[in-house]
Amino acid sequence: MAELATLWIVRHGESTANVAATQAEASGAELIDLTHRDADVPLSTTGEEQARATGRWLAGLPEARRPDVAVVSPYLRAVRTAELALAGTGIPVNRDERLRDRELGILDGLTPYGVRQRFPAEADRRTRLGKFYYRPPGGESWTDVALRLRTLLGDLRRDHPDRRVLLFGHDALVFLLRYLVEGLTEAELMALTREHVIANCSVTGWSAGADGRLVPDGFNEVAHLHRQGARPTREDEVHAEPV
Repeated sequence: MAELATLWIVRHGESTANVAATQAEASGAELIDLTHRDADVPLSTTGEEQARATGRWLAGLPEARRPDVAVVSPYLRAVRTAELALAGTGIPVNRDERLRDRELGILDGLTPYGVRQRFPAEADRRTRLGKFYYRPPGGESWTDVALRLRTLLGDLRRDHPDRRVLLFGHDALVFLLRYLVEGLTEAELMALTREHVIANCSVTGWSAGADGRLVPDGFNEVAHLHRQGARPTREDEVHAEPV
């Protein structure tokens, strides 16, 4: 199978839901104060600043390193991040629903504390099945998201062989791309999720090695935000999903 020359994924900038979730968890609330459906959550002012900083970093890349094409989640926070980061670059952009965030079903809008209080049976079932295979009612398991990402990767490799592809998406997708591209086991993937929180506007990438296979080329990198004068979201401010 043909391979990409480079693959990157940028997590969207800080969103208003990230801010609301941090506040809810800090106060011990069960519900996150959300005013939009998940697909329509906008960036915060900080998120827009982070996206513009990512754009300045992209503009400073050598020509031989710049992306040839960008593929974006249809969710507003990812679309707006891509718009700001890619402004003036001329890089063609496509939206693909397979890059949408993981759907949480009946647990959407709840803090981890809220899940335990309102759906204790689901919290127990999640513990029994494990994070990788647990599917909340009306939502998706991590394996469900992996399936749609696997088909997307196949299409990207077919449609853009030997080209540099930049994705804009969500935190779970960053972990799952590592799982798929690097051939991680479930245990290795879950260890990553315990050890790391994917920062807003962080960059994770892979480049073709000597044998043509994609190999890691940076994980959860935010140095570009520091260099471009943006405020990276602190790890304790990055909201993790409740399940």
